[in-house]
Order: sequence, then structure tokens, then C-alpha cells
Amino acid sequence: MAFAIKFGLEIIPVIKRPDGLAKSAVDIAALREPSVFTAWLDEVHIAYADTGSELQVSLQGDAEINHYITQLRQQMLPGTYACVAGSRFAFVYADATINLDSFANASAILIRCRAANPTAREARTAFELLAGNSFYADVLMDTAMGEMMHSGTFTGTPGETAKSAVIDWLAEQGLGKPEVNYRLRDWLISRQRYWGCPIPIIYCDTCGTVPVPYEDLPVLLPDDAEFMPTGESPLKYHAGFRDTTCPKCGGPAHRETDTMDTFLCSSWYQYAYVSPYHKGETPFDRADAAYWLPVDQYTGGVEHATMHLMYTRFFTKAMRDMGLVDFDEPMLKLFSQGMILGEDNEKMSKSHGNVVNPDNYVSTLGADTVRAFLMFIGPWELGGSWSSTGIEGLNRFINRLWTMMLEPREAPTQVPGDADIAALRRITHKTIRSVTDDIKAFKFNTALAALMQLNNYMIKARESDVFGTPAWDEAQRTMVLLIAPLMPHVAEELWERLGGVYSVHQQNWPVYDPELAADELVTLVVQVNGKVRARLQVSPDITEESARAQALANENVQVFMNGRSPKKVVYVPGKLVSIVV
Repeated sequence: MAFAIKFGLEIIPVIKRPDGLAKSAVDIAALREPSVFTAWLDEVHIAYADTGSELQVSLQGDAEINHYITQLRQQMLPGTYACVAGSRFAFVYADATINLDSFANASAILIRCRAANPTAREARTAFELLAGNSFYADVLMDTAMGEMMHSGTFTGTPGETAKSAVIDWLAEQGLGKPEVNYRLRDWLISRQRYWGCPIPIIYCDTCGTVPVPYEDLPVLLPDDAEFMPTGESPLKYHAGFRDTTCPKCGGPAHRETDTMDTFLCSSWYQYAYVSPYHKGETPFDRADAAYWLPVDQYTGGVEHATMHLMYTRFFTKAMRDMGLVDFDEPMLKLFSQGMILGEDNEKMSKSHGNVVNPDNYVSTLGADTVRAFLMFIGPWELGGSWSSTGIEGLNRFINRLWTMMLEPREAPTQVPGDADIAALRRITHKTIRSVTDDIKAFKFNTALAALMQLNNYMIKARESDVFGTPAWDEAQRTMVLLIAPLMPHVAEELWERLGGVYSVHQQNWPVYDPELAADELVTLVVQVNGKVRARLQVSPDITEESARAQALANENVQVFMNGRSPKKVVYVPGKLVSIVV
């Protein structure tokens, strides 16, 4: 993807996300009535975040995406556009929706977007328009193998068979054949530098190459090496280290001055760490190793896939063969984090002039803003592009959160209704469930999105009669506990100012109530010829047959049907019944 964007090559997505996730960033200035549109999003329970300049909407499933696009078109001003990316790729205009499913459509999209927005004229492809918004970073590419789309006769082919089906077709056409490439490489462990484990070898003119005797190990680095601009290891010029005697003949000899690659030490550091002060015939205490190892979860950069992660397997399998451990693999689970790119979607480098110094943002916006934004950019495993405007949006969220938590207000004069109390408790416990699950799955961006939704709800609830109630106190306390792993400094300050004891980081993680975290009822919107005519409170597990029956039986719906039979009834599970007469 990065290569295509760099050289202005159009991308037509051909693999559909199996999770049904899509996103849509909508410029608020492009909407006829932004408040009406956000009210509709709230009504049908579509998640979104308001950054101040755009709405960042998360969608799930084809039915919800189609319903959303229909409503969005009605709100779009002429001469504007919005995008949907993920399980569907489309550009939405007031008078049309164009799917990014062919090169012809990509050209038409680019022409219309350039005419609508001067900044779009800099984009060379339609896909580049999407890649320019960091909000889409986690949906532009997906590593899961969903079914094929926009692929002619292969469209709809399941992901697990798509690769073999295409390869077989290429072979039949004489255009290609399957081939396996192995990425195993030699490991040259010697380095011409000071830092590293000394190689325990001595060179003698008489005896040749002699290993350092076991009783003389380990060979230690000198503390007084001088680092001079020679281009060689300082150990080579340190006579006290270099010059020695031969263990065999006792004659003059010299040590190997290269040191081992530091990867060699890190290849077994997990074994050394379990009992760092162990003394004995083995390098670690076997009982400690049996308790702690193998490593439950490893996280690191993907660049280690053909280096460190292979080397640590070498060590583990060698120690298995020596009888030191009884397992085959060093780690049970691997999670590789993505890379943060420059604002130009390129890898940061001085030569590109796109390096972002986080210290500059820490000094003006705070460390927690930078930390949280890095997690919000996109999925942890994919990374994403830095955005100077995006981090400002994240900072606004933190400021709104701070104000919501601490700004004084008079106590309500009315007793809050039971429904309002229940609604606040439900979203509180739903958020606990979402954030807990997301953090466990390294989905920090969606955890933050859930916290933003809770914050938006609490801002509105703060002005109601639920302020100051036990439900409000529970929501406040929960919010501080949930943001603690993501924004530790902000959480600590809020915890202290709200009267919390000790540190927020010493508190138990909140536990959600399953009954409160589950929707008791959902609002089912009923439309007749595109107009909302009823809202039904139904079970979230309602069947399509029951939803259709209740919608058609509603008195107000029957008034607008005026005795006519429906030509078509479309059901969006748990959200909408659309009746056409």
C-alpha cells in the first residue's frame, strides 16, 4: 500500500474485511444540519466521535453501512463529499454514491472530489484521498483473509480458498505458478564495537586459536576504554584487555577484540531474568524457569521476525536438546506493533524531512496527549500516519474530559428519573466491558473511542438531574480508572482532585455488571417511504418476523400506509424497518 501511495498508483480493494467494520469521516461543514444528523446517529446507536471539524463514524455490517449512506446523502450539501472505507469503499455525494470498485470509478471519484475540494487536487488517486486521513488507517488494509470483492469471477470467493483459486487460475493461463521462498539467513554474530559480550577466544602464534578456559569465564569489558574516531572497536587499542597469555603454552597472546551481537544476549534474556542471581551449573534456576516460562505474551516490532525472534528460537531449541527446558517454543503468543509514519504516509527519516519530534508536542500538549494519540492513530498492529490536526483533536477530548470532571455546578433541584439513572449506569458498565476487552486485545484505539462516547454522554448527563447522584459518582470513578492505563498522568491528577486515596494505579480494575452491560431494549426505527413514522422499543434479540409484524401493526404506521399493502419491507437487524408502499 505504501509503495502504491508513494508513486501515485491507484488501489482497488479486492479483499473484504470479515469483521464488517467500516469508517466514515464527514466534514461537519458539508452537512445541511449537523445536529439533526448526529441526533439520528444517536437514535440508531451508530458510534461516532466529534472532533470539532469532522464526525468520525464507526459502522458495522453491510446493512448498517447502506442505511448510513442513505441518510448521509440526504444531509450532504451540493458540491461536497464524504467517504466510507473498510468493508465497503465508497465516496458519497448529495446526488450519488460511487463505489471504489474499478479504475473507471476511481477516475470519476477523483474528478468530482477535486472539483469539490481544492485540497483534493493534490491527491493523485482516489485511494490517496482516504490514506490522507489517519482516521482510516486501521481499515484501509486488513490482514485477515475475507472474501474477494471487485474481482470479476472471483468475487465472493472465501478468503481461505481465494489465494489457491487465483494461483490455480494463473497456472491454467500459463501466467504463473506457486513457489515457496524461505527467509532464513546466516547470523554473523561478531561486531566491531565496545558494547557487547566479549568473544572468549585467544590467539597464540604457537597454539593458534584457543578458547578461554571455562574457569576464566566470563570475560569482562574494561571500564576505561577510550572511544576514539578510529572506525574500529576501542578494545583493539586497549592493551590491558587485548594483550594476555596463552592458556595452553603460557606464551604471549592477544584476545579477540570483536564483541558478540547484542541480539545474542537478548536471545536468552528471558531465561536469565527469571533468576538473575542464580549460581550453579545451569544458567538459571530450573524451578523458576518452569514457573515463569515460556513467555506468555511477546510484543515487539515486525522487524524482529527474521532476527531476534528466530535467534531466541535457536537458543530455546538448543536448551531443550540439552535438557534445560521441556518446551519447544520461547513464546506462546506474539503481537507485533505497527509503525508510526510521517504525515506524508512515509517512514520517518531525516532524508525525507518528515521526522516528528514528540518532545515538541509533549512540551505544549502534554505527555498523555501524545501517548493517547499514538494509541488512537490506528490498530496497534498496523500503526498509522502522524497527524498534527489529529493530535489537536485528541487534546480537545482530554480538555473536555477535564472540564466535565472538575468544573463546578450547582446541585440539581429535581429528583432524577429512574430511566435517566438506569441509562447512565448502562453506558458506564458497557464502557467497562468494551475497554476491558479492547485493552486485552491490544485494541487501544477502540478503547479510546469507547471512552470518548462515555465522555460525550456524561457531558450531557452533567447538565441533567443525575449530576451528584451515586450513578454519577460511579460513572466519574469508572472513567478515571479506565483512562489510567492510557493517560496515566491525567488519571492521577483527576483521582486526587476527586478525593481518591493513594494512587489511581493502585486501585482495582472496575468490573462490569453483565445485566447492566447488556441492552435491555433497543429502539427500532420504522420508516414509511423513507420518513420516520414510529419508534418501537424491542428486545435486541427480536426476530425479523416479529420486527416486521410489530412495525406493520403500529397505529401511526398504518395511518401513513393508508390501507395500502407494502411493496417492500427492509429490515436492518435491531435498528430499522423500512416500508415502501
